[in-house]
Amino acid sequence: MAKFITEEGLKKIKEELESRKVAIRQSIANAIKEAKEQGDLSENAEYSEAKRQQAENEARIAELEFMLKESTVVKHNGNSGAVQIGSIVKVKFDGSEMEFTIVGSNEANPAEFKISNESPMGKAFMNHAKEDKVDVETPAGRMNYEILDVK
Repeated sequence: MAKFITEEGLKKIKEELESRKVAIRQSIANAIKEAKEQGDLSENAEYSEAKRQQAENEARIAELEFMLKESTVVKHNGNSGAVQIGSIVKVKFDGSEMEFTIVGSNEANPAEFKISNESPMGKAFMNHAKEDKVDVETPAGRMNYEILDVK
């Protein structure tokens, strides 16, 4: 199943992939070369660590390439007024105001207030507009939000 991603998210994935394929691969290759020059590889912690980093980097490269292949870029239609992927949603909850950016699941980062369109909140906000009241069923219980603005 294809995952949705914003143009910003696509750019970040491409940048990370390029960095891992070029700079990080080269750095790890140099570390492996230096560790090999130290002699006996069976008791060489530097060599073991460099090989672990290499395996981890290659796994992440494969993951990023898969994400690029399977993701569908969603262009935000700023004129619709309804919440969609790429929207910045200003909401009121329990007397407090918050802003969330709706993103694809690969980009979600709650610490940066980027919530997935597949999360309970993201699903509930989708296709709603300014002044709508939205009930969100979360593991912590039902929460009521008022959408103050959609950008």
